[in-house]
Amino acid sequence: MHNPVQALCELIAGMHDEKGRVTLPGFYDRVRALDQEERDMLARLPCGDEVWKQLTGVKELWSGEEGYTATERVGARPTLEVNGIWGGFTGEGSKTVLPAKATAKISTRLVPDQEPSEIRDMLCEYLRTHAPNTVTWEVREHSHGYGSVMDRTSPTMKAAVEALKSVFGKEPLFRREGGSVPIVAMMQQKLGVDSVMLGFSLPGDGIHGPNERQHLATWFKGIDTYIHFLMSL
Repeated sequence: MHNPVQALCELIAGMHDEKGRVTLPGFYDRVRALDQEERDMLARLPCGDEVWKQLTGVKELWSGEEGYTATERVGARPTLEVNGIWGGFTGEGSKTVLPAKATAKISTRLVPDQEPSEIRDMLCEYLRTHAPNTVTWEVREHSHGYGSVMDRTSPTMKAAVEALKSVFGKEPLFRREGGSVPIVAMMQQKLGVDSVMLGFSLPGDGIHGPNERQHLATWFKGIDTYIHFLMSL
């Protein structure tokens, strides 16, 4: 009998190559390239490798997809991640048994222009090609959302920039973010309107975590920023 946990681990390991790229067929076909202007702007952000190590508590950063910085990979490049994996005997003590099945939760963080249904098909095609005949497999999709990117030159975005400059006294820097706000892409697709994303959480605020918090001084400045922004509009 082929151990399904071993088979699953081997399949997951093959979903990235030695250079950190996702191996699903066609995964990068729709990915919008980063232009040099945006790469230069992202490089100006005060969050280099040392900051990422401090935030995550790791000794070294994983090299990830070759040719991109950690900041670029976090916000502007698509990913495939294993969120959880289990199977077989996991209790205390020893038990030399072969599990009957193994399960993994896998997510893909998509970027603008990627189509969720196509990504699911790519995953299934990968499994059809690489899964051994000794096991059977099933893919169940729990949810999906589209990636989106804002127009940095729109009049509303310029108003937001001026509001931030008025309150914080500095020119704001734009960055891509790896979070999920599906309604933004939905409004772009269904209504044809863009959004302005104004967030005032700090990297260490633990957003959506068990110890979520808000730095009050920054929060109050955020209130002032929204007042300036709405007055400009």
